Amino acid sequence: MMNHFKYKNAIGITAMHAHLDDFRYKKHAHQEYAMGVTLRGLQSYHLGGTHHLSHTSGVMLFNPEETHDGQSYDAQGLEYIMLYIKPAMLREALGITTNVKFTTPIIYNPRISERIIKLWQAIFYDHSEAECHERFIDLIDQFPRQAISLSSRTDNAKTKLAIEIIKQHYNDKLNLEQLSQALEMSKYQFIRFFKKQTGLTPHQYYINYKVERAKQIIETYKDVYWAIAECNFVDLAHLNKCFKYRYGVTAYQFMSGLR
Repeated sequence: MMNHFKYKNAIGITAMHAHLDDFRYKKHAHQEYAMGVTLRGLQSYHLGGTHHLSHTSGVMLFNPEETHDGQSYDAQGLEYIMLYIKPAMLREALGITTNVKFTTPIIYNPRISERIIKLWQAIFYDHSEAECHERFIDLIDQFPRQAISLSSRTDNAKTKLAIEIIKQHYNDKLNLEQLSQALEMSKYQFIRFFKKQTGLTPHQYYINYKVERAKQIIETYKDVYWAIAECNFVDLAHLNKCFKYRYGVTAYQFMSGLR
């Protein structure tokens, strides 16, 4: 059995290449949009309470904050690539000011899969920034508009407040008392409510966001110890453990692959 993950970053986009045999992603969510292509095998994952399978050449699409897991469907293993794109960058490329939403989790479109692969190659093989930008806009310009809609997401006001509090205090300990009082619920009511709304428990969301913030710091400053201090992880081992659950590599391995 072999699991292999590699990350590179250019023009603000993180590109990933993965081989999975027995690795299973735990439930998590990203702050970015994610789009990728299954190169070999069959990818199995749950998204929004629904089970999905991405066959070879399938284009997988994830919106920010969508909770999902993932693994190879069978013992044959899986190979795929992903691109993680910040919401502001996608808005700029589309020439709009509001967020959009992918309307379907998987599409089979050779033009799109080819352009995702070309952009991934430009990032992974250190092509010029100009070429990376050009391949990105070519991908977006070719994207079928029926697969994108203006975001109609209207978070429950209490959910939105809870998420804001968690994000404001991600570098402190999670305070369930503070959160439940802010939402005028008991602790147990709040835990049930939050999981129903987001697919994650408050603690899972809190750890996930801490890791996302650590990843952003590492991408920007190439300093894993700054990420530990800023995000209040106990030590490198603690960060690495949380990081590997979500990205398949340790924080240090992730940093080593960046430009």
